[in-house]
Amino acid sequence: LLKFMNRGGSQLAAGTCEIVTLDRDSSQPRRTIARQTARCACKKGQIAGTTRARPACVDASIVRKRQWCEMVPCLEDEGCDLLVNKSGWTCTQPGGRVKTTTVSLVSFNLCCRLQ
Repeated sequence: LLKFMNRGGSQLAAGTCEIVTLDRDSSQPRRTIARQTARCACKKGQIAGTTRARPACVDASIVRKRQWCEMVPCLEDEGCDLLVNKSGWTCTQPGGRVKTTTVSLVSFNLCCRLQ
């Protein structure tokens, strides 16, 4: 089990993200389970997501609709497919290896300010 934690409390630039925690468990043969938490300073209308396998600010409507592949989460040579229940996506590499990502929306606030 590999564990990474960044406890830096520094200010992030608008529209950027950083990985705060990363856990990897390779105890099962031919399978690695990775969990990561990111901290983002997204602009209005954006929310934390994944682009090209890295944390990124993405359009909030993608998350609301659960159309994960619209945020381009896979690497350039990989194909993205939405899981049937829309709980995440798969990235398929040219050799056939599949990476599955499921989304846990821990604290997710897309509310609007009424004016």
